[in-house]
Amino acid sequence: MALPAINELAAAQLSLRELTLANATRKAIAVARIHRGRVVLAADTLVAMEGGIMGKPRDLNHARMILRRLSGRTHDVCTAVCIIGPRARISFAEISQVRFRKLTDSAIASYFKVVNPVDKAGAYAVQGAGGSIIAEVKGSVTNVIGLPMERTKEALAQINIRPLRGSRLQLYEAGPELAQVHVSIPDKETRQ
Repeated sequence: MALPAINELAAAQLSLRELTLANATRKAIAVARIHRGRVVLAADTLVAMEGGIMGKPRDLNHARMILRRLSGRTHDVCTAVCIIGPRARISFAEISQVRFRKLTDSAIASYFKVVNPVDKAGAYAVQGAGGSIIAEVKGSVTNVIGLPMERTKEALAQINIRPLRGSRLQLYEAGPELAQVHVSIPDKETRQ
């Protein structure tokens, strides 16, 4: 089944929180229209520093530019989540602060050898090799990864979806109208 392609908003008049909420909501609505009666969870993550919002880089040169800008500085990472179910609609946004180490060009080149920065907001990932470029995360680390699990679990519990083992989410005492649907929407990045 083909998934809807969502062109993400890039509206300068919206705050970081508003923009991620708008994009997560648009993604969730698009999938919910196809999977009526199911629970749909969509998320959107952006990086911002000094009022400038950074999405995914256009290419490796743009990614290098972004990491040079983030080098030795602190920025915000905002992930918004929208959950749409048969009888509920829940949305929220989480913001964490990430402080980068001072990065040399060779450190950036080494990082790019183990991580593809082009498919990541801010051109980096906190997991895996992220420790080589990140000095500190204040707030939810899972938020920086792209899905704030602590708040997501709380939101899903409101519609009777709870983890049964570890952090794996499964249906818990759900009615027959709820079923697990695994859907991802490819990002059509329009932000710079």
